Amino acid sequence: MIQPIIGKIDFIESLRGKKATFMLALSNSKTANITGITQAGIPGMIHLTPTLDSEFVCTGEVRSLDNIAETPKGVPTPALITRAVQLLAPYGRVELLDLGLEVKPKIDYFKLHTFDIEPSQSIAKGAAIDAQEVFQKGVEFGQSYHCQDEYLILGESVPSGTTTAMATAIGLRHKVKACFSSSFKEVPNDIRENTLKLALSHIAPKDDIFAILGKVADNMLIFNAGFILGLNNQTKIVLAGGTQMASVLLIVNKILKLMGGTMETSNLALCTTKWVAEDEKSDIKTLLELLHFPINAYYTDFDFSLSSHPALKLYDQGEAKEGVGAGGALMYGFLNGISKESITKQVEFFLA
Repeated sequence: MIQPIIGKIDFIESLRGKKATFMLALSNSKTANITGITQAGIPGMIHLTPTLDSEFVCTGEVRSLDNIAETPKGVPTPALITRAVQLLAPYGRVELLDLGLEVKPKIDYFKLHTFDIEPSQSIAKGAAIDAQEVFQKGVEFGQSYHCQDEYLILGESVPSGTTTAMATAIGLRHKVKACFSSSFKEVPNDIRENTLKLALSHIAPKDDIFAILGKVADNMLIFNAGFILGLNNQTKIVLAGGTQMASVLLIVNKILKLMGGTMETSNLALCTTKWVAEDEKSDIKTLLELLHFPINAYYTDFDFSLSSHPALKLYDQGEAKEGVGAGGALMYGFLNGISKESITKQVEFFLA
């Protein structure tokens, strides 16, 4: 049920039956306000997507709006998958990272880590992030963080995040335009191309890595790169995501290269969904092969073939694909004995 993209299956097998902390990184980028750039939420209210996702994962309810986030085509948020696993094989705990939210989630009793980080501006206008400060906050958090479970699953909810992830990878001089996935089945290439062109035009030849990241990235990418380096392989961590988490690793890779340093990565892995791994319009394997350090990466062999619900069938047709740590959540469910049928039924129940 869990298949390798690169690396060996041994890392995943070492986690079988163990408890994990599920951590969700939440952030807003005004890139998401560009008309047609993303469908990760309700038009006009896309900034609420990470807020609603975190409320639902934690409580099974959305409190900042009447309904869960869904695309204009009716594709419900992958938070339903992540929550389904929480009910069937509970995580040790759920923690949230506020990396620049416009609206804070309305929750109690769940740890919300705050870092005094503001939502980032649109990359089309220059994201205006103090990248060095955000990165340093990530490093310090990693150095001080104590995982109270046996390992950590790190997911994200950042609308327009695949666009900022692509801009980041290209800004770091990788030729990977065809490698990034999208929440759309039919990627809005004209809109994305124009946004990328505007974003990359802000980069000057003299810009160092933090100047580049400050113009074309988002807070989640920068902070989590620092967080991984701060953890320094002391905690087993699974990056629960697709091409956005691959972009986080490319930032780590670039910083290590510039520092002339190396990093032990035996406790670091990535796990995404089958929808990303088999997406013909992106290529996560190529992104991961750019890294100068070894990485174990996997996908979960899950789809909605057992469901007849029309909204869920859209996932199998190429809409949505990943988000809210869905790939890592499915991994956790499978490692703790939960079946594809049980997860499907639980997700269907949410939509009943």
